[in-house]
Amino acid sequence: MKPRITVLTLGVADLERSLRFYRDGLGFPTVGVIGKEFEYGAVVFIDLQPGLRLALWPRRSIAHDTGLAEQPASATEFTLGHNVSSREEVDAVMQQAEQAGAAMVKPPHDAFWGGYTGYFQDLDGHLWEVVWNPEWAE
Repeated sequence: MKPRITVLTLGVADLERSLRFYRDGLGFPTVGVIGKEFEYGAVVFIDLQPGLRLALWPRRSIAHDTGLAEQPASATEFTLGHNVSSREEVDAVMQQAEQAGAAMVKPPHDAFWGGYTGYFQDLDGHLWEVVWNPEWAE
């Protein structure tokens, strides 16, 4: 299998609430909820970059589609990394997320490895790291 990820799907409790957080709060462009005509089909797609989308899909729909029972969420099983080009941009993104309703997990700080990073959780507890790494070009 060639490693290629095209969609990252986040299970959400309330699709409309998550849509408002990502679209209105964080400014992610999307056409909104599609697939409402199907019992388990309502979903939001957000283009992150060419060839990569973020999907917001109700947890009950994921459970139905996979045949697995819904399980408690755990923020420490998966993180989303958002790399930015400066320390100031880390601060700005963290502030924007907080204003959108995110829970601040760890405020921006100097990291032991030489970068600058902070963590927030979206409305469903998904963990985002906002990071400036001086070794990585954006």
